[in-house]
Amino acid sequence: MSDWAIALIAAGSAIAGSAVTGWYARGAGIRQAAAARHAGDRQADALLESVGMTLRAESGHREFALRRQTYAEFLGAAETRILTERNGRGQPDDDVALQRALGGVLLEGPPDVAAAAQHLVDCLRRHERPDELTRAKLAFVSVAQESYRSR
Repeated sequence: MSDWAIALIAAGSAIAGSAVTGWYARGAGIRQAAAARHAGDRQADALLESVGMTLRAESGHREFALRRQTYAEFLGAAETRILTERNGRGQPDDDVALQRALGGVLLEGPPDVAAAAQHLVDCLRRHERPDELTRAKLAFVSVAQESYRSR
């Protein structure tokens, strides 16, 4: 066989080997790119879920803080009116503050807390005895605290 034929066979073998190797390398590269894309998608989904969980938790904390503040304002206004019932000395706007605080509790809920607040205000408006006012106030506090625990 001549040198040219040997060189041509060697060159053809090299080209064929390169083509086969390239074909397999291309297939492996495509699979690797698909796996990387899939892993990236999973990582992005995990990040989005984490951000969503954080936002939901922060929203829950803000809601809890708002309810707590609303209940505390109502309780303060009710205490002021209870003291007025006991000693007969109050400010002209005490009833307005109590009504405004009650409105906040009615809006924030939940229904059992709103009902307990309404009952306390009704007792104050009927000028109930001090022990009944104390019971109504403690019932409101108890229901409000229970609503925190059930979150």
